[in-house]
Amino acid sequence: MQAITEHTEEIGGQEVFWRASGDSASPVLYVHGVPTSGADWKPFLAQTGGLAPDLPGFGHSAKRADGEYTMEFFGDFVEQFLAHLGIDRVRLVVHDWGCVGLIWAQRFPERVERLVVIDAVPLLPGYRWHKVARLWRTRGAGELAMGAMSRRALKQSTREAAGDAGVMPDEWLDETIATFDQGTQRAILRLYRSSPPARLAAAGAQLGAIRCPAFVVWGEREPYIPPRFAAAYAEALGGPAEHEVLAGAGHWPWIQRPDLVGRIATFLDGGAPTAAAGA
Repeated sequence: MQAITEHTEEIGGQEVFWRASGDSASPVLYVHGVPTSGADWKPFLAQTGGLAPDLPGFGHSAKRADGEYTMEFFGDFVEQFLAHLGIDRVRLVVHDWGCVGLIWAQRFPERVERLVVIDAVPLLPGYRWHKVARLWRTRGAGELAMGAMSRRALKQSTREAAGDAGVMPDEWLDETIATFDQGTQRAILRLYRSSPPARLAAAGAQLGAIRCPAFVVWGEREPYIPPRFAAAYAEALGGPAEHEVLAGAGHWPWIQRPDLVGRIATFLDGGAPTAAAGA
């Protein structure tokens, strides 16, 4: 297991926090989703090494009131982060709204050696926002829903996302609610409200330019993004792509299926994904 270190530096005029482990000329870049932070990736960092920034507006990074917080803003941030660290090539892992990493990858496909897509917001045609997102996209109602969030409410609202487990782990709940402040709430609302389905599809128009080997994995009991988008992502990418739907897993499938961490590590190291546990 590799030791994880924590860092904070100014990037693009704002403080950015990230976790790191290991040392590689082409590290793994982990991009988290909503409403969490780079803390999601700690089990992966311990095994594979890499970098896991808290996106601006999330976790322990700065949460500027004037932040744009659009897909394009976050895609630009990925390039700023890598440029700050002097990194040219990466192996890329994205989850949920971490799909903004794919916006960057479409701009620089030659800089991505391997790609893992996990339950990601579809930059694809045919997606309709889930009920929670539709609430957040509604002015007034979204602000009320955000303001009412507590640890107890987070636990209840994520039961569907927990797959067969029926509840998210206490550590995940504690980590998530600890940084779910007004700054993060503001970033989430701006991101969702600037992202109608047509704009999502347009943002993925060049996915075929990404030709590196890819592994796309989804939780079978994913409540927000239908598992059919695993195959859709694999088909849209331009290189060899395997896809898989994991039985019993939810929106954060590695939590219910911890063997997934090792399987992704094998893929990132150049191998094929090993068989799922119990398969």
